[in-house]
Amino acid sequence: MSTTITLSRETKEMLQRLKGDKTWDEFLLELALREQRTRMEKALKRLREIPWVEEDIKLKLKLKEF
Repeated sequence: MSTTITLSRETKEMLQRLKGDKTWDEFLLELALREQRTRMEKALKRLREIPWVEEDIKLKLKLKEF
């Protein structure tokens, strides 16, 4: 399946330079995966910054077993 998207000339030129020899499909998939990974890393960082109390974690884990 082929799809057309509208881009400004400047955006298309920048993307073409970044794309290099890859196909558009390969390049856009790589960008999407990189963005997804970045968002997951940010979410993990935020979770690690939460001051967890060990008893709270144990209680929540026990509740999920039922």
